Amino acid sequence: MVRGKTQMRRIENATSRQVTFSKRRNGLLKKAFELSVLCDAEVAVIIFSPRGKLCEFASSSMQETIERYLRHTKDTRNKQQPTEQNMQHLKHEAANMVKKIELLEVSKRKLLGEGLASCTLEELQQIERQLEKSVSNIRARKNQVFNEQIAQLKEKGKVLEAENARLAEKCGMENWQGSKEQPENLTNDDGASTSDVETELFIGPPPERRARRLAIPPQN
Repeated sequence: MVRGKTQMRRIENATSRQVTFSKRRNGLLKKAFELSVLCDAEVAVIIFSPRGKLCEFASSSMQETIERYLRHTKDTRNKQQPTEQNMQHLKHEAANMVKKIELLEVSKRKLLGEGLASCTLEELQQIERQLEKSVSNIRARKNQVFNEQIAQLKEKGKVLEAENARLAEKCGMENWQGSKEQPENLTNDDGASTSDVETELFIGPPPERRARRLAIPPQN
């Protein structure tokens, strides 16, 4: 016979309810015993029947297990309490940060010249002093940057001047060596020096004009 699925609701019949309680109680206590033996676990079970009868099982001592349970729950509550306090503290800090950000935004708009309608004369004078101080700091920093860049350019100029001097000295030495070696290399095929320049002196009209005169026949 197939056993039907038990519906999870209160059994109305008192006799059936008592029988089911006895069976389920014994099964639960048996399972608790098996769990304590097989897994070496500390198990305690407390059951009160519908009539108020106490049924219990403890693998060691019921009192010690209950005390251990109370200590554990107390430690858990103590650990959860600081967490809640921390959350409240973080919420408070977040709210303060939001307020500070809003104040900074208002101050920024005022420094940009916005939202000045609600400012008093003292607030406007304070904003003016802050702007003057900011401009002074900016100019001082700008001058410092200019001076640093000028110093860097001067250092680069010195390096370039030294490099130019070195290159000029090197080029001068090479030219001097070339002029010294040039007369020794200028020789003809017979080994004689060709330092003397040969010139030919020609007296008279250019060859073309002379040829033209010779071509004109004499007149009678």
